[in-house]
Amino acid sequence: MAGHGGSKKVIYAALAGNLAIAVTKFAAALFTGSSAMLSEGVHSLVDTGNGGLLLYGMHRAARPADRTHPLGHGRELYFWSFIVALLVFALGAGVSFYEGVIHIMAPEPVANAEVNYIVLGLSFLFEGSSWLVALKEFRQQKGKQGWLRAVQSSKDPSVYTVLFEDSAALLGLIVAFAGILAAELLEMPELDGAASIGIGLILGATAIFLARESKGLLIGEPASPEVQRQVLAIAQQDPAVQRANGVLTVHMGPTEIVAGLSIEFEDHLTAPEIEACVERLEARLKKEMPEITRLFVKPQTTGTWEQRRKLIETASDPALD
Repeated sequence: MAGHGGSKKVIYAALAGNLAIAVTKFAAALFTGSSAMLSEGVHSLVDTGNGGLLLYGMHRAARPADRTHPLGHGRELYFWSFIVALLVFALGAGVSFYEGVIHIMAPEPVANAEVNYIVLGLSFLFEGSSWLVALKEFRQQKGKQGWLRAVQSSKDPSVYTVLFEDSAALLGLIVAFAGILAAELLEMPELDGAASIGIGLILGATAIFLARESKGLLIGEPASPEVQRQVLAIAQQDPAVQRANGVLTVHMGPTEIVAGLSIEFEDHLTAPEIEACVERLEARLKKEMPEITRLFVKPQTTGTWEQRRKLIETASDPALD
C-alpha cells in the first residue's frame, strides 16, 4: 500500500486539526450556550473519528491475500469509507438538525458571543490548512480531469472524503458565524438554531454524495479505459496471440486491479506454448503495470467474445433500467 503515502498525510493532517478544533468548540459551546457551536463541535468530533476509521480501513486493506480472501482485502478501505459517509449523515447531520430544532423551540440568547467568534476564526484557520493539504493531494491525482469527473473516476476515497469533509466544515463554520452574528444583532436566538439546521443540511448533502461514490467502489468498478487499453496492447504484442479480444477489470483497491483477458491464440499452438504465453503476459504486466495484481486468461474466439460483450453492454444500458 505504498501508494497511500500521500493519502495518509492528508488524513493525519485532518485528524490532528479536527481533534484540536472539536475540543475547542465544545468548550466554547459550554461557555456560551450556542447551538450552532455545539453542532460544530459534534461535526469536528465526527470528522476526527472518521479520520481514524479511514486509517483503520487502509491498514486492514493492506493485508495480503489469504484462504478466506484469495483476491486480497483491498475493499476494506471502500467498506470503511462507506461507514464514514453513514456516520457523517447519522451523527453529524442528525445531531446538528436535532440540536437546531430544539434551540428554535426553546431559544436561549448566546452569552459571550465574542468567544464564539474567536473560536470560529481559529477553526477556520485550522480547517483551511487541512483543506489545502487535501486539495493539493487531490489536484495531483485528478490531473486534467474536471473536479466532479475526477471524484467519480477516483478509486481512492481517502483523499476526496477528507477534501469533502473539510469543505463541508468550512461551509459549516461560515453558516455558524452568520447564525450567531444574526442572532446577536437582531436579538433573535432562534437564528442560532436555524444555523445549526443549516449545518445539518450541509453535512447531509455531503454524506449522501460520499455514500453514493463509496457504494460504487464497494460493489466493484472497472479500471480506467486507459488501463484497459494498455493491458490489451501488451497482450496483443505477444507473438502467440492472434487477437486480444477484450479485458474485464475490477478494482479491489485503489492500486489493486483484477483483470480477465479474452484471447484468441494462434491455431497451431500446443498447450505448453499457450501456458508459456500466459506466463510471459503475467511477467510483463507485473513489471509494467504492478497495479494488475491478479490476471486470468480465457482462450476464446473473437465471435464468442463479441456476443458476450454485447450482452454486458445491453445489461448496462440506462434506457433499460
